[in-house]
Parts: sequence; C-alpha cells; structure tokens
Amino acid sequence: MKKIMCVLCLLLVLGCKSKKRLTENNEAIPKEIVTLEKLSISEVDKNQKNKAYELGKRVLMTCNTSKFKPFNESEATPSVIKNTTQSRLTKTCLKFRLRYGEFKDLKLIEIFKNKTTNTIIFRYKALYEKKIANKELRVTMNNENKISSINSKDWIDLYQ
Repeated sequence: MKKIMCVLCLLLVLGCKSKKRLTENNEAIPKEIVTLEKLSISEVDKNQKNKAYELGKRVLMTCNTSKFKPFNESEATPSVIKNTTQSRLTKTCLKFRLRYGEFKDLKLIEIFKNKTTNTIIFRYKALYEKKIANKELRVTMNNENKISSINSKDWIDLYQ
C-alpha cells in the first residue's frame, strides 16, 4: 500500500509542470524568468495611456453598439487584428450584457512593464451598469506602441 502511495505521489509531482509563457514569436519564456515592474501611472507617456484606453474602450463599446471598427496595422499586431473579429466580440458581448448590463467606462488601476518582452500592461477595471460586475480588461502594448494582446477576465485585486 505504501509503495502505491509513493508511486502516485511521484506521478503527481511529475505531472505538475510549470506553464511557459509565449512571446509574440511563440518563443517559450519560463514563468520564473518573466520580470514585471510596477510603474506609477504618472510616469507612463500620456499618449500611450490614451491610446490603450481608447482601443480598449472601442472593444467594450461594441457590447453597447454592436458595431466594431477593426484595428488597423498601426494600432495592433497582426495576431490581435486576426483574433479580434466582430463575430467573436458579439459572442462575448452577449454574455457580458446579460450578466452585467451596459458597459459604461474603463478605470485605469495599474500599469506594469514586462522587462522580458519589453511590453507595457495596462490593467483597467471595466465599469458596467450593474454593480455586481467585477471585470478586468488587460491591454498589452509592445515597444512599437501597438496592442500585442487584449483580454478580459474576472477582477482580482492582485495582479496575476
């Protein structure tokens, strides 16, 4: 019985591998190597903050208007342009509207710089009609000032 338990524990430990993050070029970056630095909101360029806000708001306003102006090559990377489609946004927006009501605005909470990939991550709290809404919009800008990723998740106070 003890041998079986030891084997099971060993298999469990071997099965738990750490996830690796991928860069834009699909190069694996071990989680331990990613270094983040929290920036004060005032030390980030105002134009970059405005661009991240406007592009993030454009995505969430689709939920209210059902119209999305696609990103162009000066605003986003090709992978973001390819993955941010009207049909994908419509599916997500249907869920969000039912649960949280109409989208109101974005509130910038934190900014991080990923020193490994040289990107800046803007964390916004998405404000909705219903007060129960606790959603985060994360906009990542690369060194060319283009969106390299944009995603929504449940709000958690600590950055993860």
